[in-house]
Amino acid sequence: MVPPTAPDPARTALVRRSSAARALNLIGDRWTLLVLYAAFMGVKRFDGFVEMTGVARSLLTDRLKRLETGGVLERRLYQERPHRSEYRLTPMGRDLYNSALMLLGWEMRWRFDPTCPSHQIVHTTCGQPLKPVLCCAACGEAVKVRDITLSPGPGAGLEPAPRARHSRRASHDDVGGEGLHPMLERGIEVLGDRWTAHVVAGAFYGLRRFKDFQDTLKVASNILTDRLERLVARGMLEKVRYQEKPERWEYRLTTEGRDLFPLIAALMTWGDKWLSGNEGSPEILTHRCGARLEPVVRCGSCEGAVDTGNTRIKSSPTGGGF
Repeated sequence: MVPPTAPDPARTALVRRSSAARALNLIGDRWTLLVLYAAFMGVKRFDGFVEMTGVARSLLTDRLKRLETGGVLERRLYQERPHRSEYRLTPMGRDLYNSALMLLGWEMRWRFDPTCPSHQIVHTTCGQPLKPVLCCAACGEAVKVRDITLSPGPGAGLEPAPRARHSRRASHDDVGGEGLHPMLERGIEVLGDRWTAHVVAGAFYGLRRFKDFQDTLKVASNILTDRLERLVARGMLEKVRYQEKPERWEYRLTTEGRDLFPLIAALMTWGDKWLSGNEGSPEILTHRCGARLEPVVRCGSCEGAVDTGNTRIKSSPTGGGF
């Protein structure tokens, strides 16, 4: 038998190491985000996930397995005969709460709707509706992209691009059942497609021109064209002409797009903690106060700490609704 040929390093696409990109490669999928949303809403059992999200059972089985393999969920037996298991968030999974709150905060600032269940979270410490704010732990200021500088970390460098997924871009028609609330749909639409999320993250790295996106992300031109057009249509990017002959365009973050930065910062922090291994952080964020950014979530009303233990859905009679 001829031994298998090792991959040719010269032909392997290399991408910049990024904790945010690693996080998105693990969770940046529509169905995965639906499962995580349900898990944070307290769902643990298979039929409960189906009921809340409408995900097809075969897709749900696959995404639960991926999250279990990735260390985000753990399966626990709750019935012997017949064998039945439930899925619980691990410490790694629960640590995604800050990222979930940043996505929620962005939705609420730009498309608030009091009828949306996830827009009815209460901070039990002060009793007020939660308006989550990402702050610098050192100085307490709210994190804004203009106040942050990026520098290489000990784990900086290049790594092989993740393998392409053999699936098309998802729409809500793929999951079966009724669609989610429009607010959740919008957030998942931006974050729940791998290339859309990577294009947004790339824009925060300063990428503006088509070739720069393509060279950095190693994305096919037709996919990149589609995602840029969609982000422009959604108001996340604006298309600006920078050359007339021949006509050339670049893509810049809008105010709404820049307001998504706290989510990227939260994902970077999570990726640094759980996905960077022994090499350390690929990148370091420094706040304008001079301290390395260690983001914490605060309540916009009382400025108190926010976590899974002091938040609940308004209609829930008990605290810790997540």
